[in-house]
Amino acid sequence: FLKFLTAPPLPIKDKISTIATEVYGAASVSYSPEAEAKIALYTEMGFSALPICMAKTQYSFSHDPNLKGVPTGFTLPIKDVRVSVGAGFIYPLCGAMSTMPGLPTRPAYYDIDVDPKTGKIVGLF
Repeated sequence: FLKFLTAPPLPIKDKISTIATEVYGAASVSYSPEAEAKIALYTEMGFSALPICMAKTQYSFSHDPNLKGVPTGFTLPIKDVRVSVGAGFIYPLCGAMSTMPGLPTRPAYYDIDVDPKTGKIVGLF
């Protein structure tokens, strides 16, 4: 039997709060002004029904890698919120989280080749 933690019609902040309190043991969630603005924008653009995929440290259930074990009662800070529309999810960034850049729409390998006259690789950065 499969039971979802959050139902799709919930607002973005309610889904984040449910995950933070029910899964991670947080007492509350705080949002940076940037995160608040992005949530409002994504809601206005019609993306609020997308599921949430939290981006946080793998070293703790909290946002802080130094809080080992299963900490409880902390405030989970949401620094930014991003959306991957093509993949179909919203991902809040918890604490000091960095992400990897995505690939460009036109991969660089299209411009890399071997010059047949010289035998040298061309098109590298």
